Amino acid sequence: MRIGFYAPLKPPDHPAPSGDRRVARLFMAALRGLGHDVTLLSDLRSYNRDGDPAREAATADAAAAEVEMLAAAWKNDPVEKPDLLFTYHVYHKAADYLGPALKQRFALPYVIAEASDSPRRCDGTWATGYAQAKRALIAADRLLAITRHDVPGLVGCVGAARVQYFAPFIDPVPFASAAAQRTQHRVDLAARFRLPMDRPWLLAVGMMRDGDKLASFRRLAETLPLLRDNNWHCSLVGDGPAREAVANAFAALGDCVTLTGQMEPDQLAALYAASDLYVWPAVNEAYGMALLEAQAAGLPVLSVRTRGVPDIVEHGVTGWLTPDDTPAAMANAIGHLLADQDQRLRMATAAPLRVQRELSMDAAQARLTTLFAELGLPA
Repeated sequence: MRIGFYAPLKPPDHPAPSGDRRVARLFMAALRGLGHDVTLLSDLRSYNRDGDPAREAATADAAAAEVEMLAAAWKNDPVEKPDLLFTYHVYHKAADYLGPALKQRFALPYVIAEASDSPRRCDGTWATGYAQAKRALIAADRLLAITRHDVPGLVGCVGAARVQYFAPFIDPVPFASAAAQRTQHRVDLAARFRLPMDRPWLLAVGMMRDGDKLASFRRLAETLPLLRDNNWHCSLVGDGPAREAVANAFAALGDCVTLTGQMEPDQLAALYAASDLYVWPAVNEAYGMALLEAQAAGLPVLSVRTRGVPDIVEHGVTGWLTPDDTPAAMANAIGHLLADQDQRLRMATAAPLRVQRELSMDAAQARLTTLFAELGLPA
């Protein structure tokens, strides 16, 4: 089957790394792994961070031109026309102007993955973007909610028949491979970053940018001093325009914290595997790809029961979720897990098994195959 793929928030070939780009690439890989011919429909980016009306209008004009260009290309060579339109991540700040128009014009089936509806944006700054995003949701044949948190809103928008929960996923193979070499990775990383071998290693990974990511780092910086002793070391992985602000937030903790900078995927997988507990406050986090990666490497997760986090971290089994992100609640949970090595080991064993069973590329491909059968499309 020929699939036209589109990611209006950030194209999968965008040069700047992010979780959104990562998930778009994972969906493309999953579809290609099933034997489908996946092509990128367009690199038109509709992201409108501030809801600027002029930017939204310019995006609409550019999209209209793009639709005409695609229509002409498909008329000239009908083989190029896809059998399915597949859009990743649609919401009021990144509406899909292509999918609804192409579906209407060519009667093509249309699926949106990571769809969400926020009616409170129907007026005000993002009114135009919200209206277009909602048009896309209504036009789609199936909406895939990546978190259960988003399901009720989508059902309210289009009805239950066209909405399904579709768990986030990763390719767990690189992380399982890293876990198999945990001891050697720990020795190598200790030498590279001067990490103490005689203390438990905490780990947090995130883009260092203003907004929710910086808020999570700052919340962690407020949490760690509340631990009863300093018999731990925390590595912070990431980079970005807020790196200095992150460094300042943790400055008082001295050599208990190491900022590693951005790491290559294989090295990050090694650090997940070598660490003892992943810690992340998940401020306004949809779900968090790093939480998945950590578990795939056999690293228990300490996070917060918010939005989509409980979908991917099974409380008491693969990690621990505090009821809120207050520093006291998180510090108490971190202290408990640091003191209970047996529980961490049980979680370390359970986490990669659950990822493989429910949150892996294989699991996602099985769900996609079922979805296509339900839509009457080739598997």
